[in-house]
This record gives sequence, structure tokens and C-alpha cells, in this order.
Amino acid sequence: MSGSDPETRDEGKDVSAEGRDLQERLSKLDAALKKAKRPGKDDARSQSSMAAGAQGMALALRLGSEFAAAVLVGAALGWFLDQFAGTRPWGMIVFLMLGFAAGVLNILRSSALNKGTGSTGG
Repeated sequence: MSGSDPETRDEGKDVSAEGRDLQERLSKLDAALKKAKRPGKDDARSQSSMAAGAQGMALALRLGSEFAAAVLVGAALGWFLDQFAGTRPWGMIVFLMLGFAAGVLNILRSSALNKGTGSTGG
């Protein structure tokens, strides 16, 4: 059982062959891990979903502010009409409803344009 024994030398060759095989497998695994870490479809999907979420939030904020502005303008016009014409509270009621209707119409128009239809058919 000395170092010159043929079985020991064959085992040494097997160990070095196993070492090379292990190194090859490790290098393949390393290459596969590097490929998996590259920004790919998952990153692009998450970025596009974040962009879509931001666009949706911007659209909601815009539509909400347009609606609120229409209602406030209608209420202000009604209040001024009531002050100068003395028609209290009818001017405020009528123009508040007109402002509400104008706000709804603005929302419908804006949302139809954002869907890509181009118009509301009117």
C-alpha cells in the first residue's frame, strides 16, 4: 500500500478527473447564475407594471381634479348669480348641478380619449 501501488495511481487519476469534472460543472453553474442575474423579462415586466401604475395614478388625479374644478366653478357661478340677481338659493342649486354634469362629461371625454378611441361619438 505504498505510493507506487498501481491502484493508488489509478485513484489519483480518478480524483483529478473528478476534480476537472467538478470544475466544469461549477463553471457551467456559474455561467447559468450570471445569465439568470441579468436584467431580463422579469425586470422589464416589473418596470412596465410600475410605469402603468404611475400612468393610472396620474390619470385618476387628473380626472378627479377636472371633476372637482367643474363642480366648484358651477357652485361659484351660482353663488355670484344669487348675490347679484337675488335668486337665492336657486342659482346655486341649478349651477351646482350644471357643474356636476359638466364634470361628468369631462371625465367621460377624457377617459374615452385615453382608451384610444379618439372621440365619444359626438
